[in-house]
Formats: sequence, C-alpha cells, structure tokens
Amino acid sequence: MQEVVFSLLGLGSAYCSPCPPLSFELLLFLFQSNILIYLTICSVIGAFSVSSVKGLGIAIKGFFAGQPVLQHPLTWILVITLVASITTQINYLNKSLDIFNTSLVFPIYYVLFTTIVITTSIILFKEWVTMTVVDIIGTVCGFLTIILGVFLLHAFKDMDVSLGNLPQMLVSNLKKRKSRK
Repeated sequence: MQEVVFSLLGLGSAYCSPCPPLSFELLLFLFQSNILIYLTICSVIGAFSVSSVKGLGIAIKGFFAGQPVLQHPLTWILVITLVASITTQINYLNKSLDIFNTSLVFPIYYVLFTTIVITTSIILFKEWVTMTVVDIIGTVCGFLTIILGVFLLHAFKDMDVSLGNLPQMLVSNLKKRKSRK
C-alpha cells in the first residue's frame, strides 16, 4: 500500500481538488460545440478510474497477503474516486453522444483515452523506468498501430470492400488511372 501512497503523492491534490470539475464545466460553457472538450474530459476522468483500479488491485493483493489495507484510508479514497470518476465519465460520454455522431465519438474517445491513460501510467506509476528499450519500442509501435487502425476503420467505413469484390476494385482503379494519362 505504501507504493500506492508514494505514487499518488506525486499528483498533489488533484484527486481531492474541486478545481478539475469546475474547470470542466467552464470549458463546456465556453466550447459547447467542440467534441474534443467532451472527450478530453471523459479521457482525463477515465485516467483517474484506471489509476484507481490499479491502486485497488495493489490493495487487494496486499489484503490477500495479510496486510491491513482495509484500515488504510487510501483504500477507501480509491474506492470513492473510482465510483465518482466512472459516474462522471459516463455522464460526459452520454452528453457527447447526445450532441455528436457516434461514429465520430468512439474513435476519437478511444485514441484520447488510450493516450491519456498511457501518459498517466508513465507519470504516476513510472512503469517505463523498468522497461527495456525493446519493450518501449514494442509498446509505442503497438499504440501507433492501434491509432492507425482506428483511423483507417473510420476513414474507409463507407467503402464496400470485401474479398470477393477486391479484384474488381483493383482492375477498375487501374483502368481509371490509365484513362487519366
């Protein structure tokens, strides 16, 4: 449990401060029609939920090892933070889905959420310090592959491409290129 305490001390009062919710509402008031504001709020709050779950996982591991984690106030703070962050995250995600198209919300949210959670993990738990260079390169390449895959799925969602019509599409594209020359 001490490792969680030391990790969370780096955040200062961000977990307990009323400033983030107030700043979120101010941003929404100023930029009501911007999808990135809604989804950034969801992603930042989602990073709190992921960090809380990670801390609770360490607490559960300590509980089964016989440590008195239930008496530690941080365990209960993490539970409260988890419930509050999930509730807030779902609230803002529903607001964004009410205003914007679902086909825009989910790809952007997925990429933002993943980016912010990885960044939070780097800062809060300093996981990348123990990774080798090969592991870091593999993680970054995997992350970039996910982002590229989400982009490609979203960019070409309206195209009717299947294995059966792929040769026909290639032939028609070649004919179009030859006719342009």
